[in-house]
Amino acid sequence: MNKFDVIIIGAGPIGLACGIEAVKRNKNHLILDKGCIVNSLFHYPTNMTFFSTSDRLEIGDVPFVSHGDKPTRREALEYYRRTAEAWKLNIHTYEEVNTVIKENNSFKIKTSKGEYEASNVIIAIGFFDKPNLLDIPGEDKPKVKHYFEEAHPYAYLKLLIVGGGNSAVDVALETYRRGAEVTMVIRDDKLDEKVKYWVKPDIENRISEGNIKAYFNSELTEIRDDEVDIKTPEGMITIKNDFVFAMTGYHPDYSFLKKIGISILDDDNKIPEYNPETFETNIKGVYLAGVVCGGMKTGKWFIENSRAHAFSIFNSIDSSD
Repeated sequence: MNKFDVIIIGAGPIGLACGIEAVKRNKNHLILDKGCIVNSLFHYPTNMTFFSTSDRLEIGDVPFVSHGDKPTRREALEYYRRTAEAWKLNIHTYEEVNTVIKENNSFKIKTSKGEYEASNVIIAIGFFDKPNLLDIPGEDKPKVKHYFEEAHPYAYLKLLIVGGGNSAVDVALETYRRGAEVTMVIRDDKLDEKVKYWVKPDIENRISEGNIKAYFNSELTEIRDDEVDIKTPEGMITIKNDFVFAMTGYHPDYSFLKKIGISILDDDNKIPEYNPETFETNIKGVYLAGVVCGGMKTGKWFIENSRAHAFSIFNSIDSSD
């Protein structure tokens, strides 16, 4: 069985940052991911532009130079590939972790392809794989999407977009500009305050002029093959519909965390238990890194403010050796 000082679950930017810190401290490491390298970023919309500037997304002292003020998804994919290569990180992609079991002072990790042993485990799995569901009739229909790649396939169709945040706004504007008939359903009385500042005037103007229809203080209640029901302040309405984009956010894989034995706070935020200074969980030797630390508060941690998690984690690991 292959034994490592540390196994990192998740090959996103923070998982890579942890791998880099392992290399710096001469720790034998392995990074495992059930998808590709920076899998979540790969599944972002094709034409997405980051909110952060490129320097705030840097890891491992590798410069991130982008063509514009804000880097694109494509530039980020290239940057993190190049960074992983520069640090010669040991990464196994398309290898899903099934179990993590503590035995004495080490951990046995079983994956879809093999078995490993590690003295420490870092979980940097993010949250993008688990969408928040609406729990309404018809949500399981093929026409309902929780992810968006690009607008072209939806040209000239009737779309309903649920949500008022950045993802919903991006889908609304891109599909509208490809000829779709766009309707938004927003549960609050206004768009999310965190909508990107260079995009907000655009969506507000499209709504104001009526080119994008928006129902505020409203909720989608049922989805059928060719129409949907919306509860509005003026009462129930039914509109024709071809596709629904439920851009309602995402959450960590709680079933995986619980299977390992990590405690979850029993409240609305459902934050996994960890020490905010060391990022060690209630299981000695198991650490959390990145956005997974926020539980349902997925807007608390980003690449730019969780890059330092790796440094704190390895300080703790070094002090335990």
